[in-house]
Amino acid sequence: MRLLRSMWLICLGVAAGFCPRGRAQAAFLLEDADGISKVLIPTGHDAMYFARICADSPIRLRRCTPGEAGVVISRYKGIAGYDWLAIPLVPYLYSVEDTGAVSARVDRETVESLRQQYHEARLMSLGKEVPEGGRIKRGWNQLVGAAFERRIYAFRFRTTAEQDDELIARMNAGANRSHFQILFHNCADFARGALNFYFPGKFNRRLLPDGGITTPRQVAWELVRYAQRHPEVQLTVFEVPLVPGYRLPGRVGEDAAGSLTLTGYVVAIAFLNPWAGGAIVADYLVWGRYPLPLRHAEAIGPENMAPLRFGAEVWESSDSTGDGRRATAVP
Repeated sequence: MRLLRSMWLICLGVAAGFCPRGRAQAAFLLEDADGISKVLIPTGHDAMYFARICADSPIRLRRCTPGEAGVVISRYKGIAGYDWLAIPLVPYLYSVEDTGAVSARVDRETVESLRQQYHEARLMSLGKEVPEGGRIKRGWNQLVGAAFERRIYAFRFRTTAEQDDELIARMNAGANRSHFQILFHNCADFARGALNFYFPGKFNRRLLPDGGITTPRQVAWELVRYAQRHPEVQLTVFEVPLVPGYRLPGRVGEDAAGSLTLTGYVVAIAFLNPWAGGAIVADYLVWGRYPLPLRHAEAIGPENMAPLRFGAEVWESSDSTGDGRRATAVP
C-alpha cells in the first residue's frame, strides 16, 4: 500500500510538471503610438498582462478559473476617475469574448460596432457618463480592440502563484483613484511599479535619454537587460500584429529624446537654444534608441494565444502560424 501511494504521488508530480496552468506567465505589452500621440508624442502605450489573474469587474481582481485567458491591466487618463482598469485579454485585443469571432480584416464601422457591443455588455459599470473618446481625446474605447489600433509586442516572463495572489490582494486593497500625470505618473510608471513588485528595485527612471520620464520603450529595455542577467525569468518576445484594414502601423514607442527629435520639436528648441537642441539630438543618438529584440518575434493571434498564456514548452508543441518565425527568447 505504501508503495502504491508513493507511485501515485510521483505520478501527480509528473502530471503537474506538464500542466499548462502550473506554468502561468505575465507579460509587459509594448504598444505602438496611436491617435494624436502618434504625431505629437510617439512614446506609445503599455500595459501588463497576467495569465493567472482575472477580473470580476474592471476594478476588482481575482484568480482565474480553468479556461479563462487572464487580464490586461493598465493606467489610463481620466476614465471614470480610476487609476487602473482591468480588461480580459481577448476583449482587450479584439473587442469580442470568443476568439472565433475575430475577423481577419476590419473597417471603421465594424470596429465601432464591436466596441459598442462590448461596452453595453461589460463596461456599463464604469458609468454612463464616461465618454467613448476619439482620435484626440480618448475614452473607454482605449479599453477594447487594442489590436485594431496598434501593433503590440508582448515581453512574456515567468511568475509564481504566490506573487500573483499578493498582487491581487494589494491592488484590490489600494485606493484606485486617478492622479494621472504625463511626466511622472503615466502608463509606463504603472508598468514600472508592477515590474518592481515582481523584481524589487530593478526598474528606475533614467535621466538619459528620457530626462527622468518613464517611457514604455525604456521599461521594455530594462526588462530585457534584467532577463539577460537572470535566465530564470525566461523572457520571450511575441508580436500581436495590427489587424489589417482599419489603421496603418505606427511607430514602436520612442524614448523621450527620440520623440522630440523625430517629431521635429527639436528644430524649434534649437532655434531658441542651439545648445539644448544639439544636446537632445546627441542624447537620442548616443543613449536613446534602446535596442529591443523585436525583428524576429513570433506573431501570435486569436487562433493561437497559448504561447502568451503559458510557457514556452506549450508553444513548442502548438501549431505554427505558418510564417516561419519563432518566438524570440532573450539570450
